[in-house]
Order: sequence, then structure tokens, then C-alpha cells
Amino acid sequence: MSDLKQDPFLIPPPQGEALQRDWHTGAWPARWIAHPEAANLPSVVAYKRTFTVAEDVTLSIHVSADERYALYLDGARIGRGPERGDRQHWFFETYSLTLAAGEHCLVALVWALGEGAPLAQFSVRPGFVLACDDPQWRVLLATGVASWQTKRLDGLTFFKNNQGFGVGTNVEIDGARFAWGFERGEGDGWGAPLAGDEGISAGGFDQYGTLGAAHHLTPATLPGMFAEAWRKGVVRHIAAVAGDADLGSLPIRSADDLPDEHAAWDGVLRGAATVIIPAHTRRRVLVDLEDYVCAYTRLVATGGAGAAVRVSWAESLYDGIIHAWWETFHTLKGHRDAVEGKCYCGEGDIFRPDGGKSRVYENLWWKAGRYVEVFAVTEDEPLIIEMLDFLETRYPLEPEAKFHASDPRFARVWPIMVRALQMCSHETYMDCPYYEQLMYVGDTRLEALTTYCLTRDDRLPRKAITMFDVSRFPHGLTQARYPCRSTQLIPPFSLWWCGMVYDYALWRDNADFVRGRMPGVRAVIDAFLSYRNASGLIEAPPGWNYVDWTTDPAWHRGVPPDGEGGVNGILNWHFALALTYVAALEDWLGEPEQAARMHRYAADVARATTAAFWDQRRGLFADDLTHQHFSEHAQCLALLSDLVDADKRVRVAEGLLTATDLTRATIYFSHYLFETDRVLGRIDKLFERLEEWFELADLGFKTTREHPEPTRSDCHAWGAHPIYHSYATILGIRPGGLGFREVVIQPMLGPLTAIEATLPHPQGEIAVDLTQPEPGVLRGALTLPPGVTGRLILGDEIHPLHGGSQAIPQRI
Repeated sequence: MSDLKQDPFLIPPPQGEALQRDWHTGAWPARWIAHPEAANLPSVVAYKRTFTVAEDVTLSIHVSADERYALYLDGARIGRGPERGDRQHWFFETYSLTLAAGEHCLVALVWALGEGAPLAQFSVRPGFVLACDDPQWRVLLATGVASWQTKRLDGLTFFKNNQGFGVGTNVEIDGARFAWGFERGEGDGWGAPLAGDEGISAGGFDQYGTLGAAHHLTPATLPGMFAEAWRKGVVRHIAAVAGDADLGSLPIRSADDLPDEHAAWDGVLRGAATVIIPAHTRRRVLVDLEDYVCAYTRLVATGGAGAAVRVSWAESLYDGIIHAWWETFHTLKGHRDAVEGKCYCGEGDIFRPDGGKSRVYENLWWKAGRYVEVFAVTEDEPLIIEMLDFLETRYPLEPEAKFHASDPRFARVWPIMVRALQMCSHETYMDCPYYEQLMYVGDTRLEALTTYCLTRDDRLPRKAITMFDVSRFPHGLTQARYPCRSTQLIPPFSLWWCGMVYDYALWRDNADFVRGRMPGVRAVIDAFLSYRNASGLIEAPPGWNYVDWTTDPAWHRGVPPDGEGGVNGILNWHFALALTYVAALEDWLGEPEQAARMHRYAADVARATTAAFWDQRRGLFADDLTHQHFSEHAQCLALLSDLVDADKRVRVAEGLLTATDLTRATIYFSHYLFETDRVLGRIDKLFERLEEWFELADLGFKTTREHPEPTRSDCHAWGAHPIYHSYATILGIRPGGLGFREVVIQPMLGPLTAIEATLPHPQGEIAVDLTQPEPGVLRGALTLPPGVTGRLILGDEIHPLHGGSQAIPQRI
């Protein structure tokens, strides 16, 4: 594949949506086809159609597969898919093909791994489908109509990934058994596929409602993924390895390094050199990609029959021997830049050359991390490595926003946070790319908020909100992570999903989309109401009532005291806060009766929660009914709900800011702590906690971590939320109502003396240039998009804002 940033053949989704309004409303003019043995999992098969066009032509095709495909035209890969969804939202891509007169060959590589697939991958039954808009091309190209051929591809075996439980299996490719040239339609063994059901559009669900096992096809909602060869990276270590050595326990030692071999390997990484590994040689090569990368591996090799090349990935090296990663991984990483004396424990794929010339080995699914270890073992032939490169893949999220602050630490941490969000943005958001690759509601809310501040592109947030909506259980609560074959219920995450809808309603101007989510939002609220007891309190719903990864031993796996089957103050305040979100949504959407109902429930829950959990002696809300446990979490949610009596509010604020024995919020929940700091006007407290981010660069991190050291994951985009707070809290730019049609700006620069920033807005861009030469003095200018109005709040003063440029009144 060429190093283009996106597949040039892929038609952007808006056009795909328009196409759906044509014949994509029922049965497709094509059928699913499958290899006769495709159901024997894992299966990797190819489908080909050789055809001739009499003259130059441009035509559109619509493509999907179960589980995944790579599409080739005349031997060149033109796309991957389908976009990840579920059985009722099985996505298809639309490609525009410009064909010269003559013979052409379309080939689809399709694989289905069953339980070996990533947990986020659903399946109905393995197969492939291709259709055309123009009837004249259907006879020539449509599956189940045209004469397609298929064959099973041998030489691929799959083995367990021992570190990432959600990312799927690794692959081993045996070049001696592999069907070289399949992408050009070459080789023998091609035969007729089995024709299956007609393609069924999701738009025709009612007409074909009896086909419960069908793929309900719907146009892809996202653009093609970013695709560009990663050209950074440096070889940190090369060593000869004894035949009986255990690499996992063999530390990197500079004394073992072979410095004369570095230049050639560095050249291979840049496509500028080749490396010859002699016969009967064992080489270990450690590559530092110099950033966190999600990428497909491509190895081009000549000769080396009987050799094996393992390409494995890791986020960091470890400070000790890895015996059982699940017991020791979190204590061993140390400084992320350091390799000397540390051990490597990674996951990856194995390629076994067959001795052929310029063989191209590629894995089926991408890997993630910063470090790559290449371990090559040759037999009787030397192995020539012509190329080793990594095709970066992610959602094409490129920041449109700018943020420059007087404190240089922002400039150091900003790319770390942006990179974390990019690495956790793919066909869905992800909690982490290395271990799970799953979209969790709690993570995704913070990722979406950060996205709103970086780009006007809201397709990924809309997809996330929609997928969680359709994931709901019969009782109304959303699944905690979705799409995912393994169902999980985290009841508090359903409340945060209501918050996601609320956020979208504020930050983006799409009332119809928000209105379409309201039945699901109301279902979540009604489900929680069903758990109210005679005292008006929510009893912990069944499931994992996760709140935060605190270090408090009284919290079990992130669940606060009495959060498992009891009555917990944090969960009740969380419900009260969610009710205020939903009440605001109902107000905005013109549903006063529903709004009144939500306001009434919010007040009722707040009264009951105050009666049960208020501790008069401490002036704080307890986590449990016995008032033995107190946390920042309970105080934050109570204050954010704005349902606490004025006198108690003062005491809670004081206790939150001064008490030293509260269970502390960690990286994830600190978002809500920062929201509370804003409400209290204590920007100094936010800056105190930002120290945890400012130290990341000094510790060698390239992305934000999951939680404070020791951490499992080095890449968790929930830690990117200070980007949001840089705009929404420090600069104080927030929507003033539905659709961001009005702007409220309330700067709190804290110790900063200057900020220059731009923020994407649905109608254009907000630009702010502020200086604070001394505390209490604020100067500068700001620009709003045309037609957008707002308010500037400076202390007790409120100044109207209009579209265009305007000076900021000096505040003294």
C-alpha cells in the first residue's frame, strides 16, 4: 500500500449515507458468499473476481465482510474494513474505482478468528459481500451474481496474546505454505464460493425482520483510518543471543551491544538499506520508535529458508525478570526512556521465510507500543531483510486547536496528551491500545470532551454515543463497554453516558441527534429509579459499580464502600447529578413535563442523600451509611449537582480543599475534581494536581498513563482531559446553552501570565489572546465566530460578547 494518509479510493461517509437512500433500504442486489470451509475457525480466505472493461470507467462498489477484510485492486491494497460495529449495525465501505480499459482483478482477503478475534469484534457468519449502484456492473462484479472464486489461505496460525486480554491473538505466517501472489489472483486452488443470504440493509429491517441472524448493513460512519509509514525510530541495542537464552529474562546490557550493525538496521527502518543476517545466526534488535505508535508490521525478506523472525511490541522495558506479568507488571517499568539493565517482555507476530525473493509479510491486525524487538534466527541460508516498516493506523484526528501558555510545561505535556487521544481513537474510541482496545463509557466521555476542544470533527463522538445507546440491556442500562462480545455492566457508566449526551448537546449544534438519544437516556434514569428503596436512596445496582482506581484499601477493585449490594453516598450523588443533566436536556428540547419530573427526582434524591450521608461533625458527605469513609469523589459530585444547601456547601468546599484524609481521586476521576475546582473558583488546586501531568515528560512517557505509578497501561486517553480543562476551565470557554450558540468565557489563569489559544467551534473558531501581568489584572482580546454571542465573566462583572474581534476590559 502506498504511504498515503488515507485510502484514496474510499468515498467519504456523507456520500455513503446519501447512497443508502437509493436501493439501500431493503435487499441488496448481491448475496453474501463464503468459502465452503469458512466456518471452520479460524479461517483466512481470499475471494477474487477477474473482469474486463471495454473502456475507461469510474464506478462505485460497496463492500463488507465478516469478520474483517483487506481489499486489493490489481494487486494493490485499496482499503480495509469493515468499520467496527455490531450485528444490527454491520458497516460497509463505499469505494470509487477508476479503471482503464482492459482486464482487472479485485481480491478480498477475509479473515474470521472467532474467539481469537479482538473482544470488540462481532461476527454473524464468515463471508464477503460486494454490490454496485449501477445495474450494468452488477452482473460483472456483484457477489452472488458474478462468477467470483475463492480459496483458503494456508500458512497462517494464531497463538495467544499473553498480555492484552482484549486485543486478539497473534499470527504466525509460514512462507513455505503461504499462497504468494493471492492479492493478484495468482496461484491454483481457486474454486466456486457458496452463495448465502441476500445482503440486508439496516434500512430494511422491518421488511426482513425475521432474518435475525442477518448482517444489518449500514454505511460506514467514519472516514478511512490514517495510514502512513512511520519513519521515526532508532535502534537502541543489537546483540547475538545464545541458543538456550530466555529473552524475557535476558537484560539489555551495553556490553553485549554490536554497535557496528546499528547503521544498517537504522537504514532498514527508513527504507534506505538492507541487512544480511548470516546463516546459523541469532540476532536480537531493540528498536525505539521514539513515540507511542499503533501500526501494522511489514517485513520484506529474501532468502533465509527455515528462518524465523519474531516482531514483538511493548510499551516499556521492565526493571526485572517477568515471571507472571499479571502479578508483577505494575512494579517494574521505571523510566520509560531507559533500556540499560532492563528486560523486554512484548507481544507480537512470527514470520517464517521460505527462501523466496522479496517476500512481503504483514500481520492482519495492528500492534501498539513504543518499543519493538526483532528476534531473528537463521538456519542454513542467510536472510536478507530488505525492509521493516510500520504502517501507522488510527482515526485521522489532527488538532485544529492551538494552546500556548506562559508556563513551558504545557508545551511539553500537550503533545503527550494529544498523542494519547490519537492512539486511543480508531474505529471506536479505546481505553488503551495495548491491553484491551475496548470502548468504555467512563473513558469515552473524557475522550469525547477532549475531542470537542481539538477539532470540529464529531463523527467519532457521535458513533460512540450511538453505539452505547444501542448496547442497552432490557432494563435500560447501557453496557459498560461496546462493541464487545463479552458483556459487562458498570451501572455508574450508564449515568456517564447520559452525561455524554448532555455534553454533545452543549458542544455541538445537532438537536435532532440529541433528541434521538432521549428515549435511551430516559430508560437509564428509569432503570436507576427502580433501585430506590423506602428511604429514597439508590441501592447499588447489580454489576461492577466502579468509580475510580483509588489506592484506598477500603475500595474493592475501584468500588467504594457499600458499593456492592449496599447503599453508597457516591453513587447517590452521581445519580442526582445525572438527573440535573437530563433535566437540562429536557428543558432545551422543549419537554417541560419531562424536565419537571427530572428536577423533582433530583431534589428528592439530594434530600435523601443529604439526610443519610451528611456528617455534621466533619462538614462532609460520607461514602457509607456508618460515616467511616470519606472521599473527594462524594464531595465533588455533591457540589457539581448544585443541590447542596448553601451552608453545607461552604463546609463541603472547605473540607474538600483542606482535609488530608479523604480518598483521593486519581487520573480518571480527577476530571470531576477539576470541574469542582472551577465551580469553587480554586484554580490553584487544579494547578497543584496538574503536577502529575507535568512530570510525564521527565519520566519518559509519550502518552498519558492509566493511573499513578505503578501503572499497567502507559497509554490511557482518559488522562488527556487536561486539554479540555485548559480551554474549559483555565481559559474558561464553555457553551452557554444548547448547540454552543452562546459562549460563556470566565478565565482563571492562576499562575499563568499569558495564554494564546484557538478553539474550534461549530460555526468557526474562538480565538483568545490574554495576558495577566500581575494577579487581578487581565488584558487582551478575543474573537468569536460571526453570529455567535456570549458573555465574558470577570469576577463580579459580566460583559456582553458579539461575533468578531473585541478587546477584553481590563480587570483590576
